Amino acid sequence: MAMDKKGGTDSIEGRIETLRAIIEYHNRKYYIEANPEISDLEFDRMMKELEELERQNPRMITPDSPTQRVGGQPVAGFRQSNHTIPMLSIDNTYSEEEVREFDARIRRWLGGDLPRYVVEQKIDGVSASLRFEQGRFALGLSRGDGIRGDDITHNLRTVRDIPLRLHSPGRPPPEVLEIRGEVYMTNTELSRLNKLQAEQGERIFANCRNATAGSLKLLNPGQCARRRLRFFAYGEGEMRGLDLSSHDAFLDIVRDFGVPVVRHSGILDTIDDALDYCGKLLEERDSFDYETDGLVVKVNDYAQRGKLGSTSKSPRWVIAYKVELYQASTRIKEINVQVGKTGTLTPVAELQTVEIAGTKVSRASLHNADEISRKDIRVGDSVVVEKAGKIIPHVVRVELERRSGDEQPYLFPKRCPVCDGEVARDEGGAYIRCINPSCPAQLKERLRFYASRQAMDIEGLGPALIDQLVDRGLVRSLTDLYGIKAETLAGLDRMGRKSAEKLVGAIDASKDRGLARVLTALGIRHVGEHNAALLADALGNIDTLMEAPADSLAEIPGVGPVVAESVSRFFRSGAGIRTIEDLKRNGVRMTQENPERFSSGHNAIRGKTFVLTGTMEHFSRIELEERIHGLGGKAAKSVSLNTDYVVAGSNPGSKLDKAKKLGVKILSEEEFNNLMNPG
Repeated sequence: MAMDKKGGTDSIEGRIETLRAIIEYHNRKYYIEANPEISDLEFDRMMKELEELERQNPRMITPDSPTQRVGGQPVAGFRQSNHTIPMLSIDNTYSEEEVREFDARIRRWLGGDLPRYVVEQKIDGVSASLRFEQGRFALGLSRGDGIRGDDITHNLRTVRDIPLRLHSPGRPPPEVLEIRGEVYMTNTELSRLNKLQAEQGERIFANCRNATAGSLKLLNPGQCARRRLRFFAYGEGEMRGLDLSSHDAFLDIVRDFGVPVVRHSGILDTIDDALDYCGKLLEERDSFDYETDGLVVKVNDYAQRGKLGSTSKSPRWVIAYKVELYQASTRIKEINVQVGKTGTLTPVAELQTVEIAGTKVSRASLHNADEISRKDIRVGDSVVVEKAGKIIPHVVRVELERRSGDEQPYLFPKRCPVCDGEVARDEGGAYIRCINPSCPAQLKERLRFYASRQAMDIEGLGPALIDQLVDRGLVRSLTDLYGIKAETLAGLDRMGRKSAEKLVGAIDASKDRGLARVLTALGIRHVGEHNAALLADALGNIDTLMEAPADSLAEIPGVGPVVAESVSRFFRSGAGIRTIEDLKRNGVRMTQENPERFSSGHNAIRGKTFVLTGTMEHFSRIELEERIHGLGGKAAKSVSLNTDYVVAGSNPGSKLDKAKKLGVKILSEEEFNNLMNPG
């Protein structure tokens, strides 16, 4: 309800201040916390009331009023200003080995003082520095050459993620706080903007970064406001009135002040933990509506950063672990749905074949129904498809400017497309699953995974043969595999007597893989190779594991409550109990060898890092990796200064050359076997 002047100047000033506070509160709920409490209509009404009160009382307009985000006069040009602390660039690499070498340098320079790390997403936008004085946004600079930057305050005021005044309950703002971060544009916004650009005959932006850079160079802040830019904080410049000792504390305070911070890890104790977190974030990369081109690994402690210092170009305490990005434009011909081993319905775009990074791409995962809706993906759409490093191709955005009107919205199936069974959405999640446990599509995927190298390693049990076994009703569960006869297999397409006998032998050999491999093979949600090994090592046999309550499982280091609850739920279920009983009846071993059994070789392996390369004569790589793990060692994928041994088989390749260059000790397969079993 708008106030008029009957209440006097004080009441008008009070209403203006109240409106400003309420609007900033809801801005924070919407942009920072992603938890809006009011509708857009209610928000717009309050903004219009404030604009009208300020129009009637221009002397009450202040620079930090929410109305100043979208107004203001165009500037005549950009003036430049010095950064109080230089905005240095950071070293980058595309190699895990070089990230490990970075860690080795850090530990060497710190002289035994162990670093701890924070890992952050590397947003592909435009760097900027925000200066707040007494809590008010006073100056925004582009990075420029790192010493001087352009004054882009007029455009940064339009970014709704950036508060015009810092607010934190119970914490007064510091005298000076410079927040460095990345200005970016979402893929959804780029699609919308390019459609408008095309309609107006203006140039189309190639990617989000170009659109962001072009927007920040506009002289008219009103035009920039219409581009809907966003901001993530990732670092600090000058600070006066704040006494902080670590980067994670800085990020916490910035978030408390109402500024969104880049997605990041907690404090990580080792470079292995940091690289594991990098892997998880890279796998999730295509689920975000903004562009990233890697991760940034930072030493957390400010005192350690001070010891490490900087070169003339970059700080020594940070490195960017980047991924190679390749994009191409193509068209979606149709959308099909695949059913996974846990019943997940995954939509897949069938594309006009396009070459990306030297490979032909004709399919791309669309992940889930929500992703299709969020990106407004339709059959017939022109889309930008990206391949990042070794990650599966995904659709980045729709090229709305190329729509003809013939594109068809996609209706997600309301029943399983394979068995016509009921489907249900995960509680609080985005995935829709077929809930029919007899669904043949799920069984086929479970069998493929069960037979894979990281699981039961059944050589010869490929997708075509699995399709025949399920389609002919010869296999109705995982455990039916162990009853298959060679005579039955020999009657299938492309199977002779000799290959049938060989496959029966491989199935029989899988009975002795051990508990960790069985747990991996069962496909329990949230249980991969790593968690399976942790559970097997801790509990030793399947009976102890099945009897353990979830809270006990959660106490196993590295497991946690989510995995524990999933495992406990599986072993309480009728299907889980029947599966284990059937495996026992078929003679499948579900115990874990005790590492202490290998006492003579125990000390030689424990705590050491091994890299395997080449073809081994007597063992598969998976078998050797399991032995290393069981004896307390670590099997890494790449050679670095942290590698203790490289085990080389025939045709070892570049890893052997790297080991020689770094002076890493090289073992033959026989020498490695002697290390495990001296004498």
